[in-house]
Amino acid sequence: MKKCAKLKFGLLSATVFSTTTLAAPAFAQEEPEEESAAPVTIVVTATRRATTLMDTPINITAVSAEELARQRIDDIRDIADFTPGMTISDTGPGSTGTVVLRGLNASGVGDGGAIYDDALGIYLGEVPLYYDFKLVDIARVETLLGPQGTLYGLGTLAGAIRYIPNRPDPSVVEGEVHARAYAKSHSDDFGYQIDGVINLPIVADHIAFRSATGYYFDPGFIDYSLLVQEPGVSLPQPDGPDSISDAGYAANLYEEEDLNFERTFTTRNQLLFQADEDLQLLLTYAYQQTETEGAQSNSAGVLGTGRYENASRFKEPVDRHAHLVSAEINANIADIVDIVATGAYTEMGYSDKGDVTDLLLDLDYDYELFPAFAGHYASDRTRKQKNFELRLVSSHGGPFSWVLGGFYNENDYQSDYAERIPNHPWVDPTTNPEALEYVSYITSEVKEKAIFGEATFEVTPDWQVTAGARYFDYTSTISGAAALPVLGDPLSPYDLPSNGGDAGEDGWVWKFNTSYEFSPDFMVYATYSKGYRLGGPNRVAPCPADIQPGQQIICALPDELQYGPDTTKNIEIGMRSQLFNDVLALNFNVFDVKWQGIQVNSSTLYGATGITVNGGSAKSRGFETSFQLKPIPELSIQGTYSYTDAYLTEDVPGIITIRETPGDYSNRFVQLDALDGDRLPGSAKNSGSLGVTYVQPMGDADLVANWTATYRGNVVSRIGWDRAYGDLIPGYTLHRAALTYEMETYSISLFANNIFDKYAVVSTANDRSRIGVNDGVAVRYYRQAVMSPRVVGMEARMSF
Repeated sequence: MKKCAKLKFGLLSATVFSTTTLAAPAFAQEEPEEESAAPVTIVVTATRRATTLMDTPINITAVSAEELARQRIDDIRDIADFTPGMTISDTGPGSTGTVVLRGLNASGVGDGGAIYDDALGIYLGEVPLYYDFKLVDIARVETLLGPQGTLYGLGTLAGAIRYIPNRPDPSVVEGEVHARAYAKSHSDDFGYQIDGVINLPIVADHIAFRSATGYYFDPGFIDYSLLVQEPGVSLPQPDGPDSISDAGYAANLYEEEDLNFERTFTTRNQLLFQADEDLQLLLTYAYQQTETEGAQSNSAGVLGTGRYENASRFKEPVDRHAHLVSAEINANIADIVDIVATGAYTEMGYSDKGDVTDLLLDLDYDYELFPAFAGHYASDRTRKQKNFELRLVSSHGGPFSWVLGGFYNENDYQSDYAERIPNHPWVDPTTNPEALEYVSYITSEVKEKAIFGEATFEVTPDWQVTAGARYFDYTSTISGAAALPVLGDPLSPYDLPSNGGDAGEDGWVWKFNTSYEFSPDFMVYATYSKGYRLGGPNRVAPCPADIQPGQQIICALPDELQYGPDTTKNIEIGMRSQLFNDVLALNFNVFDVKWQGIQVNSSTLYGATGITVNGGSAKSRGFETSFQLKPIPELSIQGTYSYTDAYLTEDVPGIITIRETPGDYSNRFVQLDALDGDRLPGSAKNSGSLGVTYVQPMGDADLVANWTATYRGNVVSRIGWDRAYGDLIPGYTLHRAALTYEMETYSISLFANNIFDKYAVVSTANDRSRIGVNDGVAVRYYRQAVMSPRVVGMEARMSF
């Protein structure tokens, strides 16, 4: 641990929080030597070569290992608080969460987050994988804002997020143990976390093993207070749609508390072989599993439920996991070129169950004629991904440098889904013992091939020009089937003929960038780039070939099975500076993004189930800024602010599905047009953070006090929210603080998050046209995902 006079906190780039030199993240990327009086130098690899942050001519944010620890940033949900231009709605442990960069999102928000999103790339080391791996033993997190389609594939339409792990070190035995315990408001349980890191040389200077493993228990705070005792027998609303008596409750319902808890086990294991500094092989295996029993959302007061109560008739468990196996070879050839070859296999599994009663009531099957009616679903989804990248990076020096590479990715998806209506009188238990109402399966495969390259020429030592391009070619296939066993169809959809289709496209994306250093402490840069996102299959089973008009079944017609790619063009100008002998770091950029053929939410003709279609265009423009001020060596003040204005630029007919009159279930759905000027959902126009850190030397130790406030402005829940019964979700400000006693090898902290126990809605599910009473049944469709309440605790770290 460095003493306070040498500490370099904060913002060294677009936003950089750092108090320590970072470990070299990849082959041939050694740290610069640090002089005792010099500020700490941060090395990043976003341009596919090692550069200092100050010399990287793109908009990049880097959150260091030190700041990850001090701000208790466990996963991607917390990164947005310190990254201008990023919005993440924390919808709980049931998913990775919905990440929106620079407002580039046209999908309505939800209370469950996303388990996959190809508008941005998330990388663990060199491997693309949309998953919220815990940030244990991570050297830094890099966020690249704006299209990154030349050097990064797999849908970097809006940007890329890179977790850079610490690598095995064959020269030293080292490790760390970390433990945390805390209390959470509105919860009956205590939370805890324990994780550890061990680095072991096996053959000195040649072979090393490094493992990072942790277990997390985060207590829940959402009570499920209206669970049915016996589905199809117990009455979900024993006294009607307005209230529930004590006697009716005791006879039919029960409660379970704090069901949105999180239990996560995570491990990452790396084995390094190196002949010398010019030849290395790194093998990695990572695994993470997360379990919860409920959603982090309330039911907006249905049947008298409160802020931290969910009115679902069933528990809603989620069990999800990810495996990652990768091999990375790094070789230097005669100091002319570095070769990086990476191959990986990843597998993500997601199993969940939930209440489907309101969906079935929406389909007007007259299920409500049976007072005890309650239905639930079970879903199992698996995504298997294989990818390989070969990259050549020049190392010969001189004014000309280049990167060339090839990329291949294969993404296989499998979904099995079933809805059950236990004890319903329409079900024949002899022929349908599981009371299956609807079953479906989907199988899809997307393959992408690409070649790419970038070249940089230093016109003068202070002026560089970069140009790059990427050619991609993808194919997409989907097949599946759906059945209604309650109406006499087979119990398994696999017994039906499969339907499906094929699609594909190819194209080019490009990038132009230039920068000029007026001095070592002041640089301006400009970028004009194009990004892309692949098209692909919708996750709805194909309709049978003999489907009849008006038939009530959830399925997709041939023109609803696939959607095409969309593209962005981004113009950006920025500056990066360190002024007054590093007393002030100030960074600023403006951007204008045009989005064509956008992938937007729509719904199927049969069953009104959500799908993605292409339509219209949009624009996102704004600015991002950050600063770090060190008036004295012991004090650091840092802040960020971003403004993002994202909206449609043309009408898109018939893509917004609503009930014409909220609460009136006598009519079917209607489709509204999205209009030029409609604000895009899911991102805040205004967001920012302000933090203060003070370090007081105490002999051989430091006492570190930190306070940080974060602000997220209002968010709209869907396109056309003001006429389509959506929400303008209010903004909020949160506060966190910590007091830490730091020694050379250990530290002890007291901390608090959400200090004032702020209640805030972060996202909503469905719209307000699906509320009220449907044929005598109180509808529980509409939900509000809420912010985690106040946490107070302590933690300790020990390294060796």
